[in-house]
Amino acid sequence: MKIFSSHQIRQITQAAINAGSTTLVEIIDRMSESAAYEIMTRFRQSKQIVVFAGAETTGAYAIATAIKLIEQGYMPLVIVFDVSETMSAECKVQINRLNDLNPDCLTVISRHMAFNPPDLSRNDVVIDGLFGAELTSPLLGESGFPMLVGYINNSGAFVVSFDLPSGMMSEWNRECLYRNMVHSNVTLAAHFPRLAYFLPDSARAVGEWKLVDLDINSAISNTTITDFHYLETPDAIRHLVGRDQFTDKHDYGSVLLVSGSYGMMGASVLAARSAMRSGAGRVTVHAPLCGCTILQTAAPEALFDADKNDVVITDMSAKGRFNVIAVGPGIGTNPATISALEALLRTSTVHVILDADALNCIAARPQMLNDIKPLSIITPHAAEFDRLFGASQSAEARFIKAIEMARHYRIFIILKGHYTAIIRPDGKVFFNTTGNAGMATAGSGDVLTGIIAGFIAQGLKPERAAILGVYVHGFAGDLAAERQGEHALIASDIVANLGRAISNLLSQKINASI
Repeated sequence: MKIFSSHQIRQITQAAINAGSTTLVEIIDRMSESAAYEIMTRFRQSKQIVVFAGAETTGAYAIATAIKLIEQGYMPLVIVFDVSETMSAECKVQINRLNDLNPDCLTVISRHMAFNPPDLSRNDVVIDGLFGAELTSPLLGESGFPMLVGYINNSGAFVVSFDLPSGMMSEWNRECLYRNMVHSNVTLAAHFPRLAYFLPDSARAVGEWKLVDLDINSAISNTTITDFHYLETPDAIRHLVGRDQFTDKHDYGSVLLVSGSYGMMGASVLAARSAMRSGAGRVTVHAPLCGCTILQTAAPEALFDADKNDVVITDMSAKGRFNVIAVGPGIGTNPATISALEALLRTSTVHVILDADALNCIAARPQMLNDIKPLSIITPHAAEFDRLFGASQSAEARFIKAIEMARHYRIFIILKGHYTAIIRPDGKVFFNTTGNAGMATAGSGDVLTGIIAGFIAQGLKPERAAILGVYVHGFAGDLAAERQGEHALIASDIVANLGRAISNLLSQKINASI
């Protein structure tokens, strides 16, 4: 699905209204219906509910929600802030409806009126309709709203927001303070997600986000161009190919995995097994001689190519023909290993996947970045990225820098995190939506490296292998968490569930084509 800017969403919504596929009244009704449903399915009628509403469309959502709750026997307190004294027409309509229904629950605060907030506690519910996506600049102290936001956050109340928690911008929040954003439990988005949902600095305040279908004509959004997308199952399974019955291992490619060192052979085992489980026809592991028994025991299906050194890798020259070379899991940063990687990057004629210690080796000699073959893949987490490209002041700044670096070096950057971002050399970004917190465990990244290598070996281009690999990795992790739970999940559980994940996705693709 596409992720549009707030400006684009306004254009798409207005175009849908102009085309007659929806109306503003219908949008307000659907948004308020969804919010009321969230509350009614969670809380009893005796629960104290406080509605804070602004004077624009988001305020209309909140007031309309209060009306629906009153009709169902709830008694919300509604506070409307009309500090600009330019209240929107739709907001006035909802206030008039509420006045007719129950005027005693309504308070309208104008510019010069004093405001004493009602008592709030963690036992209460807040409907946040202050600003939503209408905010165009950070909340400032002189407005008084940061104090109200802080009051809501400190109360611990359950919060439902519309489009965006108040105080948050749709895309970039570098100038916005986290403490000046409402910390929501549920955010209901009008038809489309916002970029801010996927960036760690702001996403923490979003809580669980849900899309509200506004019945907007898809043709309008289909023709609107954006660089940002989030992955859904159809985006992944279109790249997944079943097997012809009349094939052999040579039809599924060959992976060279350069990995391991003394005491770090587990990373090599995980990467090798995941490359095989993802379907590669053959996997060759180049590792120090000390790893031979470990690899041949733990991953007997893989070939072993011994380095001349017993404990570290000193030579990465490929001995044979390979479709892809994956380097990094467990290799360490010995100077001889760094020099071997430098020689490989200068001479490799196939796509390279660089992960873990390969990135740390490059960080030790940054000029090596210029030797990476275009359209190769690097898979850093935040700390590895900062070691490569310099410290970033925020996750948002790191993300923006990653887009710049992918363009500059013409590589794919898989920036790992809760919403792992697959960043292409052309600046397009795909956020992954599979995976769980249990995957924050040693070896999880080694598994991802093996999966992507396995898919490239089978003929997928790096872009498609990256998208499919990240999605399958997360999906296998979700299947593993169903059995093990997030706390007990380990990287080998992800490998063990790769077969189930791929089979499940293939079945969905077959069923979708019927």
